[in-house]
Amino acid sequence: MREALNGRPAPERTRQQYQRVINAYRRIYFATPTSSKADPSVVAVAELQVEMGRRFDDDAILRSAIQQYQFLRREYPGSKYRVDALFTIGEIYKDDLNDRAKAQDTFEEFLSRYPHSHLADDARAALAEAVQQASVKSKKARDREKAKAPTQEDSEDTDQAAAAPDADAPAAETRTAKVARVTSIRHWSTPDYTRVAIDIEQDVKFDSQRIGNPTRIFFDLSDTRLASTLVGKTFDVDDGFLRKIRVAQFKPGKTRIVLEVDELSDYNAFLLSNPSRLIIDVHGKETAKASKEKRTGRELRTEAASAEEKSADGPSRASEDRKTEKAVDRVVVKNGVPTRIVEPDDSNSENETEASARAPESKPEVKETAIVAAPAKRKPRARKETAPEFDIREAQPTASGDRSLIRALGLKIGKIVIDAGHGGHDTGTIGPNGLLEKDLVLDVARRLGKQLERLGAQVVYTRSDDTFIPLETRTAIANQEQADLFISIHANSSSDPDARGVETYYLNFTSSRDALEVAARENAVSENSIHELQDLVKKIALKEKIEESHEFAADVQASLHSGLAAKSPGIRDRGVKKAPFIVLIGANMPSILAEISFVSNPGDERRLQTAEYRQRIAESLYRGIAKYVNGLSGVKVASKIEKSEGQ
Repeated sequence: MREALNGRPAPERTRQQYQRVINAYRRIYFATPTSSKADPSVVAVAELQVEMGRRFDDDAILRSAIQQYQFLRREYPGSKYRVDALFTIGEIYKDDLNDRAKAQDTFEEFLSRYPHSHLADDARAALAEAVQQASVKSKKARDREKAKAPTQEDSEDTDQAAAAPDADAPAAETRTAKVARVTSIRHWSTPDYTRVAIDIEQDVKFDSQRIGNPTRIFFDLSDTRLASTLVGKTFDVDDGFLRKIRVAQFKPGKTRIVLEVDELSDYNAFLLSNPSRLIIDVHGKETAKASKEKRTGRELRTEAASAEEKSADGPSRASEDRKTEKAVDRVVVKNGVPTRIVEPDDSNSENETEASARAPESKPEVKETAIVAAPAKRKPRARKETAPEFDIREAQPTASGDRSLIRALGLKIGKIVIDAGHGGHDTGTIGPNGLLEKDLVLDVARRLGKQLERLGAQVVYTRSDDTFIPLETRTAIANQEQADLFISIHANSSSDPDARGVETYYLNFTSSRDALEVAARENAVSENSIHELQDLVKKIALKEKIEESHEFAADVQASLHSGLAAKSPGIRDRGVKKAPFIVLIGANMPSILAEISFVSNPGDERRLQTAEYRQRIAESLYRGIAKYVNGLSGVKVASKIEKSEGQ
């Protein structure tokens, strides 16, 4: 999935495509948090969020990437990715969010914790740059203050400064606008050659040399800089042609890619556009010689370009006259699928390789230098308009007249997680005419998410497609996302076909037979065992947000019933109830479970199959959530707050 995404031109990649791949990686570490694939999957999510944030110029997504790296360091303290994660956090603050203070703090923490890391020199350089930029910013601020009441001498200086370029601006900052970022490195192995694709934001100039002892080929990409997710990375290949790929920021404005190859290997390299990437093919000597005897250089280039287009499982439009095919038609890869290895090497061997690369043999073999015209300058992307700011206000007491700690502290809503119940093999209730609960609640969840955008809070879905997610994982998603509200959407069932109505639950103990029956049905797919009962009881008994969850449930229930009963008078208000739902246990935020109707009722099933009725449910849920939110002290509109922090 990630290869298919990388194979598309960057302007054609959508948020939904990024999110689909992110969700796939998340399912790995949520379902198997102790497996060897868990922490690499956490890293993959963070890397994709960084790419996504840059693609859409979205600071909120970039901050989510920082949270993801922090999650890795907190939950996997022994991970070999933890060092790179802290460094990348600093890079994001410095290069993407322009938050030099936090960048400086992060790099100082990095050097304090890992003074002998292979990234220590890079961290010192980044720290020095951040300090310099902060100093320049501070000086400009003082100059602006001074300019408010200038003397005659100051005025002359100001006039001269206005007529001349800003000498205080660091050269690196001036170059940034022209420098293309190297965003990712991919590779595939076939019986005849190994292909390496280096993705770049725009076409650039490169040159390459081959040196020996050990045999290496290095490529210098001019006017480029490494994405923070690639700094210090090493890719192990070991397929007979290519042993390792190393990447480093050789010097400001120049990226170096080092290939450790077999002694008998040869190579070809060329640039492709739309999307921009440098393609390197590593062959055995005999294979390369035989192919050159049979085909001209132009044919070789055309064939290689065509093969690279097919390397991703998806369409690529690098050339209008080439046929679009699937990668598996022509590319044979490890274990039958494209493999992208992102495991960094914690050793210091990269420094040794780079040192030897800086001192090549006396007569290095210069393979190729290519210049491709950069694409036309694009118009800057306009930021997407966010929801209007809500007034900051004092939180109101709950219906019981009390003020919980949440209200006393003036806490606000910033992120809401919507959980569509069931999914995958877990169909949930099946109506008399075949309506599946899992399909119904997913559609309602999506409709509700669109409505909630009006609040200004960020919306996260536990599932966005027909995927099974364990009940325990759904709450873990909400906690990991640092959500402020959690709502799980379900549809009811009864042995009585005439049963109708809506009801909303919050987490607590109960002796109600009906509530326990509903809980037993919804908890059927739980993966907990009996020995975990004591821990589950403690989590319910010690839950600090029961009162707020009850208030939340009451607002949603009242709105849900009134919204549906307006055009369906027979809808019964079944009230707010408490029950020990597994999906709500462990949530760190007010959380509820809404049963939106009875799928088992034939009349309601017919209504639930219509888009109009589903939309009415979503709007009713939205009004209930909005009412609860309005009782608090405001909405934390993430994009606006982050923008103000960066200024």
